[in-house]
Amino acid sequence: MAILFIDIETVPQQPNFQSLTDKEKEFWSYKSRYISSDEEPPEDVYHRAGIYAEFGKVIVISLGWLAGEGDSARLRIKTLANDNEKELLQELIAILVKVDNSSTVLCGHNIKEFDVPYICRRILINGLKLPDMLDVSSKKPWQTPYLDTLEMWKFGDRKHYAKLDLLAHIFGLPTSKDDIDGSMVYKIFYEDNDLVRIAEYCEKDVILTCQLYLKMNTQPILENEQIIRVSVE
Repeated sequence: MAILFIDIETVPQQPNFQSLTDKEKEFWSYKSRYISSDEEPPEDVYHRAGIYAEFGKVIVISLGWLAGEGDSARLRIKTLANDNEKELLQELIAILVKVDNSSTVLCGHNIKEFDVPYICRRILINGLKLPDMLDVSSKKPWQTPYLDTLEMWKFGDRKHYAKLDLLAHIFGLPTSKDDIDGSMVYKIFYEDNDLVRIAEYCEKDVILTCQLYLKMNTQPILENEQIIRVSVE
């Protein structure tokens, strides 16, 4: 069975709070209470709006297909980057429609609580049809056919959370945060206009998640020559 690793990068839908409509400002002012501290005004935390599918959008999706074992294992990476979210999601859907669900399983870090729900919500908001691989709305959380390295690390401890970077450190894997981290994506997108840099960061996260999965299953990690980059768009 092949494993399809996935990671996404998201940003707020607008460059700043002032760009929102009055109604959107009202909605964000209410939602921001959940992430603000010391009664920060909603405009001061708008840069974090990208974590919510109702207020954010997807700008990068990185995919990695792992097939084979040991020396014959290969991870084929394809990264999609587009500031037009609908076009980006259409590209993803076209890829996932071709995937054989019976022989491929989706995997990511915290994929069940973030990446997959976020993608599904944004697909529907953009008026697109969910591919079968993502259409799990009728399933219970424990029935979703995905591998999640965070859940693997929890061992049933529902309250436990560990960042990908922390797990990389304790397993002796190179960090994917050697250039930027998630907190910098907003600035790099809206101020630096550097989508390529964000795409490279997202791709590193997919590779790291794959290596972590292998480590957690006591399998040898991949060498550089076993990682094949199909394209960065």
